[in-house]
Amino acid sequence: MTTVKTKYLGELRTENTHLQSGAKIITDAPCDNRGKGQSFSPTDMLATALGNCIMTIMGIKAMDNNIDITGTELDITKIMAENPRRVAEVIIEFNFPKNNYSKEDKALIESVAGISPVPLSVHPDLKQTIKFNW
Repeated sequence: MTTVKTKYLGELRTENTHLQSGAKIITDAPCDNRGKGQSFSPTDMLATALGNCIMTIMGIKAMDNNIDITGTELDITKIMAENPRRVAEVIIEFNFPKNNYSKEDKALIESVAGISPVPLSVHPDLKQTIKFNW
């Protein structure tokens, strides 16, 4: 069953519809690759998916263990490489709320960072740098 329906809008822009929910995401090529940079680029989406997948798995682990990580913010940095043009590194910095987490809680949440589906699905040459700010 199809998950996402994509329509090319021209001028290096796409409209993507999540069929189950009807939610839409527009992508645009970045300015450094002939686009307008008016929305997420496909490589921005890859970096975003990486961070969001890790956050979701952390959320599941936290929920299962009665640890409140609501309000956690991520700073996601995408670093591009040339020849071939590709995402070389994604840096994800997790900024947790000041909730006086125990060492055990922190270790439990951090332990699932690399075992979620997106991090396990991308090419092993993609450097994934993960930082935790408690």
